[in-house]
Amino acid sequence: MNRSASLLMAAVLALAAGLGAADKKGHLDPYVQGPADETGLIQEVRHHLVMLPRYGVFDDIGFNVAGGVVTLEGQVAQPVLKDDAGNVVRRIEGVTNVVNNIEVLPLSPNDDRIRRDVFRAIYGDASLGMKYGYSAVPSIHIIVKNGNVRLEGVVDSQFDRTIAGTRANAVPGAFQVVNDLKVAGK
Repeated sequence: MNRSASLLMAAVLALAAGLGAADKKGHLDPYVQGPADETGLIQEVRHHLVMLPRYGVFDDIGFNVAGGVVTLEGQVAQPVLKDDAGNVVRRIEGVTNVVNNIEVLPLSPNDDRIRRDVFRAIYGDASLGMKYGYSAVPSIHIIVKNGNVRLEGVVDSQFDRTIAGTRANAVPGAFQVVNDLKVAGK
């Protein structure tokens, strides 16, 4: 493994650990809600969701844990991913019930074209592609619904957040771009 790939892997791991700017409930992941004593279950659910083979940059799945009840939320581009997420979480030890509120985005050739073009615009940018494009699930998610684009995820700096939003806004055919990217550590 070359030096830049090693540094990139270390940065990704540090970012994942750095999200440990624990919220008021004591969680490592700021996008997960639930009591701090359920941290093991939360980590297990998160792990299983990001390991789904079809989960990628065009999907945004979140969840809440309350007791043994896991509520899945978010949006996915492929209908089968909603079912896969519910099924994989249902099999985790300690989960008593799964409420699957994941929205399946409309199947649209125009939305698919916008997804591809926004992906190329963001991950084709020299300053963003090298930082965020080389992981199993890239940290910038592109959600397109009826021509409207929403960017989700975590970036290292306000500068990266601004560049990603600017690049997405330049894509022809996108009606509106909402930049919901979070800056790590804030």
